Amino acid sequence: MADEAETGGRVDGLPAFEGHPARALVLGEVHARPFHPLSGARVFLRYGFIVDASAVEADRDWFAGYCQSVGVQGPGRASRHHMVQIGDSILRRERHGEFITYSWDGPLDESDDVDAAPRGHPFGARFRAPGPLMVAVRCDFVSAKGPYFARQFERFEQASLSASQVDQGAAIIATDFRQDRDGLTRILVGDQSLSQVQAGALTQRLIELETYRTLAMLGLTEAHRQAPKVGEIEDGLLAITERMRTSEGLTANRQLLDELTRLAADLEAGAAASAYRFGASRAYYLIVKQRLEVLDEQFHEGHFTFTQFLTRRLAPAMRTCETIEERQANLSRKLARAATLLRTRVDVELQEQNRGQLAAMNRRARLQLRLQQTVEGLSVAAVSYYVVGLFAYLAKALTDTPVGPYLPSQGVLTGLAVPVVLASVFLLVRRIRRHHDDREGAE
Repeated sequence: MADEAETGGRVDGLPAFEGHPARALVLGEVHARPFHPLSGARVFLRYGFIVDASAVEADRDWFAGYCQSVGVQGPGRASRHHMVQIGDSILRRERHGEFITYSWDGPLDESDDVDAAPRGHPFGARFRAPGPLMVAVRCDFVSAKGPYFARQFERFEQASLSASQVDQGAAIIATDFRQDRDGLTRILVGDQSLSQVQAGALTQRLIELETYRTLAMLGLTEAHRQAPKVGEIEDGLLAITERMRTSEGLTANRQLLDELTRLAADLEAGAAASAYRFGASRAYYLIVKQRLEVLDEQFHEGHFTFTQFLTRRLAPAMRTCETIEERQANLSRKLARAATLLRTRVDVELQEQNRGQLAAMNRRARLQLRLQQTVEGLSVAAVSYYVVGLFAYLAKALTDTPVGPYLPSQGVLTGLAVPVVLASVFLLVRRIRRHHDDREGAE
């Protein structure tokens, strides 16, 4: 008891650390999509819907109400995966980055018609789609030796039929990757000697394969949308570079630079709009390739394997996306180089203009200096004239005083004052100009 008190109630003595907010999510992610052991014939339906943030919340609220209506507990607010057991069937809701999937599996009566809708599925009028439908797949798990497998196998379109043996011949998988009358891609799994866990893992991988294969192809639609825009920008860049070879003058080069800047803005807007889509398609394609590698397929009756069919069809689509991305990146670099050249040319022409303006300013400054010196000379003469005139009045007044007979005449006094006045006025004006020059230099 003393040990428990010292360790805060923990018998082992290990401290209780504060957990990271994302710890539960990180640890739970590896167990989020467990393989569901299968026994007997089963049918799987999966629908995937593209959603945004508001649609996710609305769908979670709807699904919580649905779970309550069937008497089971609904998902938590932060829950990304939730499974509901309804009798012999299971309904799963999974929230991914940009889409939500609803997956249902239940017993399959092998005596039913292969085109019959599964019994007891929840995707009727009561079901509420959270967003636009993107994925729709049906996977039938039956015995490879039963009549249902043979009937469904024959219904596939032979031109695009893919079939192979997996798990070292323990099962046969087949699909034509086409939609049936209900808009579902049909996948057939024929059990030969699978364990229940192997069966659950195989069906889940195949459903995920079709899910991510469909989502990966979204990048192709974006590539088709961007291709004409990239072509127009390439043509525009070619026309601008041709005009750059003969353009002269600041106005013409500025106009070319404006056009080039608009092209660069259009390209960057398109690249930003497609960056997420292309990145997501790459990620989905990697998942598809990983699922195909895990299948470890072997040929069955000379048909294409899933890997062969998807590599032949899906890989070119992904290369198209990569090509558009590379064209955007290369075009961005070319636009940057062309813009740099034009800016350099515009800067050189601006410097030439500035040099001419500075030369003109220097000429005007020299003229102003000469004019100022002329004005200063005239001002010295004018001020000296007035000062000498005042001194003449003073000399005249002195001649009328008692000391007048002893002084030189008025004209002599005035003449002697002229050089003194001129020198004094000149020095005074020069001192004032230096004082102003010193103040302007200090500022």
